[in-house]
Amino acid sequence: MTTIHSAPEQSATRERTRKAILDAAVSVFASKPAATLSEIASAAKVGRTTLHRYFPERSDLVDAVAAEATRAVGEAAAAARLGEGTGAEALVRLCHEYFELADLLTVLFFTPGVYQEDSFAESASNDDGVTDAIERGHCDGSIDPDMGSDWVQNLLWSLLYTSMDYVNRGSGTRLQALDLTVRSLRRGIAPDPAV
Repeated sequence: MTTIHSAPEQSATRERTRKAILDAAVSVFASKPAATLSEIASAAKVGRTTLHRYFPERSDLVDAVAAEATRAVGEAAAAARLGEGTGAEALVRLCHEYFELADLLTVLFFTPGVYQEDSFAESASNDDGVTDAIERGHCDGSIDPDMGSDWVQNLLWSLLYTSMDYVNRGSGTRLQALDLTVRSLRRGIAPDPAV
């Protein structure tokens, strides 16, 4: 007897399978950036043929992970409520939200091909209110006005890279890395008291 599935059921099943593959890719790439598609299929509990139906080439999967990273970073910025409080407080909240994406950030930083500067840099700046928060910090005195928005954003991403590397090398826990990142950011962007 043949079971007929409706289009919405098939669509929901396809989306769940695609999400399972992407989640597995992030998890596997976070600990092994050069992982094979077979390792990812195994982690997703799907056959290699199924994985290839969704992502015919490794580059297709890497591109999908990059798109997921871009989407997640935008959601983290929204969750950080960047329009509230001082500019510095907004950036600290953003750090906390980004740390919730630790595996995804690890993949973004350390898996070849995931970081795509053009698309990622654009979405990680003005679209999510980071630039506005930094400029507000210049005005409210919580961020050194001599540090332009690009500088502060690059500083933030450099600290995030350093923190993920710190954890991956076993130098400390994620909680320790978050504390060090926030302390470094606060000190790094604070106005010079001598001025």
